[in-house]
Amino acid sequence: MNPIQKDELYENISQFLKGKGIELKEGSYTKGIHAGCSLLADAINMSQNGLERAKVGLEKTKDGLEKKLDQVRQVIHEKTAPTPKPPVTPTPPPPAANGKPKPTARTKRKVSSKRTKRKG
Repeated sequence: MNPIQKDELYENISQFLKGKGIELKEGSYTKGIHAGCSLLADAINMSQNGLERAKVGLEKTKDGLEKKLDQVRQVIHEKTAPTPKPPVTPTPPPPAANGKPKPTARTKRKVSSKRTKRKG
């Protein structure tokens, strides 16, 4: 936006009022109106400059925040990602004292008990 000149606002108001049938002649009230228009033009110009600076600052802040947010996301991903488990390989049973593998429940032989008959 182009800045507003101090006299430009007063001149436009004067032309607007002239179109409505009111002419501003030199006097004490016109000096007050002129001063008010000058202050208003300054306020508008300063506001526009402030808004432009805020917009630029916001864009810089937004870029910085997006970078930080990406870093946070990466850390969360690294901490919560499942860890790959090594493949499970069956381990043979440890050998018995005689060097032969210890018999398991499937390889044990059933020993039948002989009952002795009582004489009686």
